[in-house]
Amino acid sequence: MGEREAKGARDLGISSDKQLRRSLGKFELLYLSLGGIIGSGWLFASLSTAAYAGGAAILSWIIAGILVMFVGLAYAEIGAAIPKSGGITRYPHYTHGGLVGYIITWAYFLSAASVPAIEAAAAIEYIGSYYPQLITSGTFDGTTVTILTPLGIGLAGLLLIFFFFLNYFGVNILGKVTHGAGWWKLLVPTITFLALLALDLHSANFTLGGGFFPSAQYVKGGSSGIYGFSAVLFAIPSTGVIFAYLGFRQAVEYGGEGKNPSKDIPFAVLGSLLIAIALYTLLQVSFIGGIDWSKLYLVNKTTGILIPVVPGNWSALSTAVTASNVSISSGPFLVLTQIAPVSGLAAAFFTALAVLLTIDAVVSPSGTGWIYTGTSTRTLYAFASNGYLPEIFLKIGKTKIPTYSLIAALIVGFIFLLPFPSWYALVGFISSATVLTYIMGGIGLAVLRKHAKELNRPFRVPASVIIAPIATLAAGLIVYWSSFAILFYVFTGIFLGLPLFFIFYSNRILGINKAYSIVVGVINLVIDLVMAFLLFDETSGLGAANNLFFGIYIVVIAAMLIGDMLFLLKTVPPDVKREINAGWWLIYFILAIYIISYFGGFGLYTIIPFPYDTIVAAIVILIGYFWAIRSGFRTQAIQDIIQATRE
Repeated sequence: MGEREAKGARDLGISSDKQLRRSLGKFELLYLSLGGIIGSGWLFASLSTAAYAGGAAILSWIIAGILVMFVGLAYAEIGAAIPKSGGITRYPHYTHGGLVGYIITWAYFLSAASVPAIEAAAAIEYIGSYYPQLITSGTFDGTTVTILTPLGIGLAGLLLIFFFFLNYFGVNILGKVTHGAGWWKLLVPTITFLALLALDLHSANFTLGGGFFPSAQYVKGGSSGIYGFSAVLFAIPSTGVIFAYLGFRQAVEYGGEGKNPSKDIPFAVLGSLLIAIALYTLLQVSFIGGIDWSKLYLVNKTTGILIPVVPGNWSALSTAVTASNVSISSGPFLVLTQIAPVSGLAAAFFTALAVLLTIDAVVSPSGTGWIYTGTSTRTLYAFASNGYLPEIFLKIGKTKIPTYSLIAALIVGFIFLLPFPSWYALVGFISSATVLTYIMGGIGLAVLRKHAKELNRPFRVPASVIIAPIATLAAGLIVYWSSFAILFYVFTGIFLGLPLFFIFYSNRILGINKAYSIVVGVINLVIDLVMAFLLFDETSGLGAANNLFFGIYIVVIAAMLIGDMLFLLKTVPPDVKREINAGWWLIYFILAIYIISYFGGFGLYTIIPFPYDTIVAAIVILIGYFWAIRSGFRTQAIQDIIQATRE
């Protein structure tokens, strides 16, 4: 391996890794993962999922939990073998080099950096049930949603600052606070579903609207052809289901700061997911069963008169209000406790539960927010470790955390808070961008088994030859089910990261002429922005098909990506070309999923209806998986890690 490739595929953060404080124990890692899982998702996602799938929303949580468990198994082995802070965004660099590593890291950064903002917004939205001056109504993707007022945004900003300082004081304090808050975050949802199941269960709700799988006219996506079982799958990435499960990775992200990460990471990852599957499924059951339809109304926009919601009209949940004009979407479980048809001791209990829910509306999202502030910090740290950002982001401060990365994470959090001051506006984007990075779990497991057999693996996934492709397939299908509209934003965001790759990484690490790098970076930026704007405009805000322009768009974007690859292969030294060639499969994956998404059952012009579109997507994903395995190689970064374990 030549010196230039060795630089391109090397981990630059090894020396700074040694300065991190290793103080997180088994249960602190568990509660970091569990704290990342139990956040705003439990407060909002049950309503959003029911609006799309009715009683069948229960299946969305079970299926998603099983799919994510396969992904978790893959990362449990990799994390135990290579415990690194920001690990999930460093592993692709280890298996496929700088190009694939950059794209995956950038995609995850877009999602992770926005989570603190969404959790801060969620906390203020819930409080808005009591203080309406904090929230107002707005629209997102053609749907009425609750958004923050300027005062609400200001309070959410204060929460972001609180998240910053809690992380700044160091991982030891963060771990202890998260451990303590974790008990609360687990206890309140448990009390909630037990109370609703015991005191406010309307069993008929599970088949209202035409059955367990409601008819098209009663669910939110019915007019677009998304109903029945397809709605169950669509809900997984789009309504907060997957978003709620994504926090399992925290134990891996903080792994480099664990006392005994080789044993504790698998315990934390798999333990948190098992708890979450049971908790979220029971919360969905209790939410559906706890709806008292007679207490919900729709507001006539012309007269302001309250019109009773038809029982089983699940789509109405997104805009329904109580008799006192409180929107159920601003605090789903809180509103259920307020309209429950109970009296006596049960009514007193629900009054007390409402107080707990209001407190938890701050505690649960905040807990996830401060955890993800740390995750965003470690993602930037991983960016610098891979050579994608200046080494100042590797600098460890007095409290043994990457200080400049933490400051940058705070700034990015503010940026995301301002244009998207709504939980519902951000959740689909975050979920899909994050899960896109999860396709590397199964791929990384297989590549490391093939090219780094001597790695010490304290935890070995059984039947990895089966688990690895299933993990990749699970992540890829969740991305596909998120719909073309969401993937447009995700892939546009990914393409916007390419200029940084060329302007900084390709020049500094790969040795490409600086002037050429800047020119190619600027060309990428212009093409992406212009084509994204035109596609959005030509499809009426992604609401109507325009096959001719979509064809033009795909041809131009494909030409841009292929041109980037050919430019790199032409200009990098010969010993770096393998690192570039290792990225062809990812270009194929993005373009293929994009095209199928447009013409499939979740797109703008359905040629391949559900479930046949899912079968086609699965084939495309598996082709990408085996291509990625063939493209992986033993990078210098992995060689350095193996060598370090021998010393």
